[in-house]
Amino acid sequence: MNSFRTTYAPYSVFFVQIASNYVGLWLARVLPSRQVRIPFTNQFFSLNPGPWSVKEHVLITVTAASGATGNLATGPIALGDLYFNTRVHPAAAIFFMWSIDAIGYAFAAIARQVLLYEPAYPWFQALCQTALFETQSKQNKNPTPTARKQMRVFWLVLVGITLWQFLPEYVFPMTSSLAFLCWVAPHNPVANFIGSGLGGMGFLNLSFDWANISNYLAGVPLFLSPWWSQVVLFASFVMSCWILLPAAKWGGLGNYPHCLMTNRACTADGDRYPVTDLVTPQNTFNQTAYEENGPLYLGVHYLWSIFFDYASYVSAYSWIAFFGAGQIKEAFQKFRARRKNRGQGINHQYTDRLNVLMRSYPEVPLWWYVALFLSAFVTIMTMVGLDIMFIPWWTFLVALATGAAVVVPLGWLYAMSNYQLPIGTFNELLYGTMVQNLKTNRNPIGASIYGSIAGDAWYRAQYMLQDQKIGHYMHVPQRAIFFSQVFGITMGVPINYAAMRWIVDTKRDYLNGSVVDAAHIWTGQSLTSSLTMGVQYVLLGPTRLFQQEQFRPLPYAFLVGAGAPAFIYLLHRLFPRAKFNLWNTTIFFSGASIFYGNVSTGYFSRFVGGFVVMFWAYRYRYQLWAKYNFILAAAFDAGFNLNMLLIFLCFGSARVIGMPNWWGNDAGNVEKCYALE
Repeated sequence: MNSFRTTYAPYSVFFVQIASNYVGLWLARVLPSRQVRIPFTNQFFSLNPGPWSVKEHVLITVTAASGATGNLATGPIALGDLYFNTRVHPAAAIFFMWSIDAIGYAFAAIARQVLLYEPAYPWFQALCQTALFETQSKQNKNPTPTARKQMRVFWLVLVGITLWQFLPEYVFPMTSSLAFLCWVAPHNPVANFIGSGLGGMGFLNLSFDWANISNYLAGVPLFLSPWWSQVVLFASFVMSCWILLPAAKWGGLGNYPHCLMTNRACTADGDRYPVTDLVTPQNTFNQTAYEENGPLYLGVHYLWSIFFDYASYVSAYSWIAFFGAGQIKEAFQKFRARRKNRGQGINHQYTDRLNVLMRSYPEVPLWWYVALFLSAFVTIMTMVGLDIMFIPWWTFLVALATGAAVVVPLGWLYAMSNYQLPIGTFNELLYGTMVQNLKTNRNPIGASIYGSIAGDAWYRAQYMLQDQKIGHYMHVPQRAIFFSQVFGITMGVPINYAAMRWIVDTKRDYLNGSVVDAAHIWTGQSLTSSLTMGVQYVLLGPTRLFQQEQFRPLPYAFLVGAGAPAFIYLLHRLFPRAKFNLWNTTIFFSGASIFYGNVSTGYFSRFVGGFVVMFWAYRYRYQLWAKYNFILAAAFDAGFNLNMLLIFLCFGSARVIGMPNWWGNDAGNVEKCYALE
C-alpha cells in the first residue's frame, strides 16, 4: 500500500506485537499439551509446550514483521500493468518478490559482525520494540503498578488515535492540512501557493493527520529518531519548500517555468509527455515518437530532488569515511581477533552484559546465508535468462554488487541515527548507463526491476540486522531469529502480491493520473517517479539526457555529495564544541531530495512534536520520557494502522462508500485554497 500513497505510516509491527501477546496467553490456557508427530520423521512437538514466554513472543513478532514489510518489486510489477499493459505472471512475480527479499537477508552477513554486537550502535527501532516486549513481559509475569500504568496509557492512546484518524482520513479531511493563509485569502493565488500543504509550499501549515506527521517516507520518525536528525531533516525541508520553491516560482530559478509541482515528464509547453509512446512493441526506443513530441522536460523542483538524491548517495560513503571509519575499523579488528580464537563467537570480543549472555547461543553459520543467497540467485537468474524481468542477465550481477557495497555504510547510518537512506535514483542512473547503447532491453520497467534488486538488498539486510538486534536485546538465539525471518517472507510475499493487485485494480484511475484524488493520497507518486526515471535513463539514456541544457547541473551532485562531509569534518575539527558532526549531510541531502509537489504538510507539525518529545522531554523530563516514549511510539503507529484497516473494512472492501461533501470535506478544495493552480 505504501508504494501507492503519497504519505504513509508503515505497517505497524506493534499491533501484531500487542495482539500476539494476548492470543499467546489465551492459547497457553486452552491448547492441550498433546504430542504431534512431524510427518515422515521420528520427531515430535507439543501443541502446548508450557507457559507463554517472551521469546516465543519475539519470534512471532519477527515473523509477522518480515512477512508484512513492503517489497520493492511491487513497484515495477504495478508499473508494467498500469502504463504498458504488461502483467507479469503471478507465479513469476511471487518468486521474484521472495528472491529479492532473500538476497537482502543473505547480505546481512556482510555487516552483522561489524554493526550488530557493538553496544555503541543502539538501533532505535529495536530499542522501541524491546521496551514494549519488556513491559508486556512484566505485565504477564508479575504486574507492577508501573507496568499496569504503561499498558493503560498504551491502550488509551491506541484507541484515541484509532478514533481520531477517522477525521483526517475520511470524515474531516481538512484536519490533514490546516492552511491558515488560505483561510485569510482563499481566492489569492500567491497566498494559496505559500500556505497550501497539498500542492504548495506548506508555509506554517499544520497537520493533525498521523500519516502526514509520521510520514516514514522522510525517514525520521518523531518518537524514535534523535533530535539532531530531526533538526537536520527540517532544515532540508525549509530549504526545499520555503526557499527554493518560491525562488523557482517567482524568482526565475531554473530555465523551465512549467510543471513545478509535478514529477511527471512534460513537453516544452508544459503538457504531459506521452512517455509510453517512446517504447516500441519490441521494447526499443521509438525515435520517431521522440522527434514528434520533442525533448523531455522535468519541473525544476523534481530536478533538484534528483540532484540531492545523487548527492545523498555519495555523501553516505564520504560521511562514514570521515566520521565513522574509526568505529568500523575497531569493530573489524574485533572480528579478526575472533577468527584467531577458534570456537569463540564475536560476543567474546565484548564484555557488556548482553554480549556475555549471548555467548551461550551458537551464531548463525555462514553457510545458511550462502544457501539462502544461492536459492534466490538461481531463481532470479532463471527469470532474467527467460526474459521475464526486462533486464540483461549481467546487469543482475552488477545490481548484486552495488547492493552489497552499501550494506555497511548505510547500516552504520541507520544504527546510529535511525535514518534509512532511500537509494533508488542512483540505481536507475547506473542501469541506464549500462543499457543505453543496447538495441534491446530498453523497456523503462527495467530500471525499476534493477532498482528493486539493488535496493531491497540493502533494505532487507537492514531489517534482518534490526530484528537480530531485537533478538540480541531480548536474549533470543540468532538462529531462531533467522528462521523466523525466512519463514515470514515465505508466508508474506503472496499476501503482499495480492494486496498490490487489489490496489492496482481498484485505484487504477487515481494511480495512472486519469482522475485526481482530492486528498492527494492515492497519487502513485513513487510510481510516477519510477516511470519518469525509467524513460529518461533507459529510453533517452544518461549521455543524451545530460547533454540537454536542463540536466547539465545534475552530475555535479556527486562532487557536492563527496565534498560536503569533508567541509563539515573540517569545521568539526576547528570548532569541536559546535557539534558540527551532528549536521549529517546524508540526511540533509536526502531530505532535500523528497518531492513535495503533492504533500508538503506535516513537516512543521512533526518538528514541533519532535521538539517536545525528543528535546524538551528527553532533556528535562527524562524519567517520564524513558517510561513512556517508546510505548507512545507503538500506540500511535498501531492506532493509525488499525484505523486504516477499519476504514478499508467499513468503507472500501465490499463497496466503496465515499464521505459526503460538507464544510470540512470541501468538494472544491479541502484546504479552502480555491485559487491554487
